[in-house]
Amino acid sequence: MSVREHFHQAAWQEPLITEQGSSGQRGAALPRFDGPAAEPMPETLRRTQEPVLPELGQPQVLRHFTRLSQMTLGSNVAIDATVATTTPKYPPIVGELIARSPKLTELHPDQPAETVQGVLRLLWELGECLKALTGMDDVSLQAQGGAHAILANVLIIRAFHAARGDHHRDEIISTLATHPADPAAAAAAGFKVIEVPVGPNGYVEVETLKAAVSERTAGLLINNPEDSGVFNPNIDRLADIVREAGGLCAYDQANANGTLGIARARESGFDLCQLNLHKTFGAPINLFGPAAGAILVTSELARFLPTPLVVKTETGYALEHDRTESIGPIRAYAGNIATLIKAYAWIRALGEDGLREVARTAVLNNNYVHRRMSALRGVSVAFPENPEHRLDVVRYSLSELKAQTGIGAEELNNRVPDFGLPAAWTSHHPHTSPEPLTLEPTESFSRDELDELVDVYARVIEEAYTNPSVILDGPHRSAVAQMRLDAVEDAEVPLGTARLLRERRPRRSLVPVGSGEVS
Repeated sequence: MSVREHFHQAAWQEPLITEQGSSGQRGAALPRFDGPAAEPMPETLRRTQEPVLPELGQPQVLRHFTRLSQMTLGSNVAIDATVATTTPKYPPIVGELIARSPKLTELHPDQPAETVQGVLRLLWELGECLKALTGMDDVSLQAQGGAHAILANVLIIRAFHAARGDHHRDEIISTLATHPADPAAAAAAGFKVIEVPVGPNGYVEVETLKAAVSERTAGLLINNPEDSGVFNPNIDRLADIVREAGGLCAYDQANANGTLGIARARESGFDLCQLNLHKTFGAPINLFGPAAGAILVTSELARFLPTPLVVKTETGYALEHDRTESIGPIRAYAGNIATLIKAYAWIRALGEDGLREVARTAVLNNNYVHRRMSALRGVSVAFPENPEHRLDVVRYSLSELKAQTGIGAEELNNRVPDFGLPAAWTSHHPHTSPEPLTLEPTESFSRDELDELVDVYARVIEEAYTNPSVILDGPHRSAVAQMRLDAVEDAEVPLGTARLLRERRPRRSLVPVGSGEVS
């Protein structure tokens, strides 16, 4: 089986849980409390009316959420290599079991450090692992995600220059292909953002960066590889240019899956970096679980790290709060502990050799899919002037397919769910390639799954040439209606609630399997 011809997703037409239930239904019978209240609640905190809450029994709640799960194409059921740039890999269930242990869930973040020595030890050891992987000297695990860690890096750059009296350094350089969170973080911190274009090879040229630096340059924010999967072979020269101009270099390592254990930020010339622990390191990504970011710096910048920091002492482990030049806490407490523990378990399970094998397998899988996808009619790769193999991801262009058939990436994304695949990520904005479509087959996928992925695209692309109407009217066997990007991105027509969505875009009926209306 290469294409799931008879796939048909459940479509329950499930109401919101707030629209279900009836008066008096309960999920559990709570004992009656007849004792006195500890303190009367202040009048300002009391409700004037009872809250309108759904009243349902346990079976109804279970059925509701099970039905909703059947209307998704999550990683437990689908080949989610289409959710590219998120490092869609298998998050081991054992990590979830550890994170749900009462030994963690029953702890309180305000407990004295001497009562949570085990957790602090795990966090300290995780930090040591990340320092070894990046070559950096110190680490904070406080960030709640990648963009949050990028913002912390920018604040560290600002604090570094302020401490030196270099207040004239008010420009941050980024690239047109770098994650939008990077220039956004720089702008949020008050910097002027200088965005440099990528060259025909898909990466920033040395001369282009030289023209952008000046005495006002505070730093460089860059991915490598960018989301096109192209690795910049001149990355160390770019870092040298910025550092010689007096700036700092921050490495956005959201795309680190193809370089784990092979290339390090320190040797590439960077002063600080961040890692996304909720994707690269085996903790769930996107809506599958909360995020966590690591902020890593050289010893010269360690005094600016956000606090509290987990440190090892002569008697155990402690939280250090009083670094006088710190940028201060960027969230409450020490970090997203559950996600950090999952990342720690993933690293320890694999070890140094295993992490390196993750990178090699991810690159191998990606280039296998790259070779097969590039052979499909109407498909080209972004930056075709650069024929070198990509690393962890490939951005394709369907511009030829669009010109020949009227079918582009958006239309394909409305058809592939009919074969059990999630719609593919296209590209960050602004698009640097026409009709972009991005795939990221990580180390978690078997060759059979990779073949199925490409075979579905081959099937749908063939339909674009022979029967485009079946694509334009799609999806036919999916739980969701056709999704159009222009409707999603129209800020003048917000759909802030499910009720508005139903009123403005009523869902059409699914075509029954075997009806003959779709092939």
